[in-house]
Amino acid sequence: MKVVIDFHIPFIADAIRSEWPGIDIFPLESEQINAEAVRNADVLIVRTRTQVNEALLSGSSVRLVCTATIGFDHIDTAYCEAHGIRWTACPGCNAQAVCNYVEEVLDEWTNNQLPMPKAPTIGVVGVGHVGSLVAKMAARRGLKVLLNDPPKNIGVSLDASEGIEPFSGGAIADCDIITFHVPLDESTHHLCSESFLSRCKPHALIINAARGGVVDEQALLRSGHPYILDTWENEPHVHTEVLQHAYRASMHIAGYSVEGKRNASQTCLDIIAQSFCLPPVTLPQMDSHGDNAPGWLERITRQLKANPEAFESLRKNYPLR
Repeated sequence: MKVVIDFHIPFIADAIRSEWPGIDIFPLESEQINAEAVRNADVLIVRTRTQVNEALLSGSSVRLVCTATIGFDHIDTAYCEAHGIRWTACPGCNAQAVCNYVEEVLDEWTNNQLPMPKAPTIGVVGVGHVGSLVAKMAARRGLKVLLNDPPKNIGVSLDASEGIEPFSGGAIADCDIITFHVPLDESTHHLCSESFLSRCKPHALIINAARGGVVDEQALLRSGHPYILDTWENEPHVHTEVLQHAYRASMHIAGYSVEGKRNASQTCLDIIAQSFCLPPVTLPQMDSHGDNAPGWLERITRQLKANPEAFESLRKNYPLR
């Protein structure tokens, strides 16, 4: 049995070598994962950088694709299902890490900006694994929270039972802070559009730690709204002007934590064990050795703005929080 795995996904390769010694492991850089590399593989374990589609899988022996991420817009799920290839993502694996990222954003924003309203309102767009945690965190901090989930066509206030208008309406646009936590698909592409931004408060803060295509970056730049981006259109080739005008910016690492990576790796191992009738493997709990000190996001912003061409390198070498 052969497993091809993205080199930068931690813990899995060592666990397989230790617990399933009969399996051949081939850790590769994402750019090395091509049709030839996976031709004789049974399992493929990737990150968002690998486009898993017909071009990659046609003629291969791959039976299982695992992405160690919550999103799966880089997987052609229809192709996989039509060809009997099982696929899985890791929903919720890094939800707490993304929530912590947004809390750091709120700390930096409220500590460095002109006085906000006494009880600012935050609009949480997308109330799945991540958004629900963000909403609870924001409420705990004393913010008024509005929840909105366009894919589910839901809009509710966290502290009241009455509904609010749909995303395209006025209520969510009237928030002081708007943070996006939706998957990327046809219904959410450019959800944060020029039309939507034109209805927002002039100085409303826009946060995107979901997927790059959820926000129309050029419209955001033209709007004059302050913004904080962790995910970008056309990663890793970020638009320099959009980057330079960001209040805070990071290289798609909001979910990068030891806990999140362990959770994703554990999910992949569970699916492999289940799919191939292997004994279960449990990863140990692990401690973070990354930078959790206050102001870490400001330091990352300076680093990325000074070296936008190093986006992918900075991401690969980011010390897990």
